[in-house]
Amino acid sequence: MNSFNRLILLILALLLLAVPVVLLLIIYGVIPSDVVNQYTGYRAAVRALGDISTSSLTTGARTVIAIVGALVALIALLLLLRELTIGRRVSRSTVMDDSPGRETVITANAVKTLAESAAREVGAESPSVSLSSDKESYVVSTGIQVPDSDNYTELAARARENIRRVLGDQGVPVKDVEVTVRGTAS
Repeated sequence: MNSFNRLILLILALLLLAVPVVLLLIIYGVIPSDVVNQYTGYRAAVRALGDISTSSLTTGARTVIAIVGALVALIALLLLLRELTIGRRVSRSTVMDDSPGRETVITANAVKTLAESAAREVGAESPSVSLSSDKESYVVSTGIQVPDSDNYTELAARARENIRRVLGDQGVPVKDVEVTVRGTAS
């Protein structure tokens, strides 16, 4: 997926790991609480959270807090779901030749690049490829955009056959190639 999603998820993961660990280290006396407070100011945040009571909040403030909380949770869930491959087993690399002295491995990124290039070669625009693996072979799913002047079905069929041919010429084990037209190219 894209790097922005991964960056956000990395930051969230680090926060979810670092905050409890630091708090546990403070509780067990491994790290002095004064040092942590000096760098983070966590005592002021804890004090501010302790001063908030539901009776002091107006209905409008409660509504805003609920909406902001729901939006943050929804965005985090969407980013997480985009990164997960539910139901698909994705192989990071595939052994092309395992004979002694001629061992060859191809990565999933190389297969994606080959498939995208093969789709562009026949006239598809903005191809995006996702891979899943079925035993020792790939299932290649490609989304393309079609120029206004082209026929959707013809271009999709040409892209499918060219992807299958290019990957086959390189010795990549392919079980199936799926091409989906996402619309016209602008």
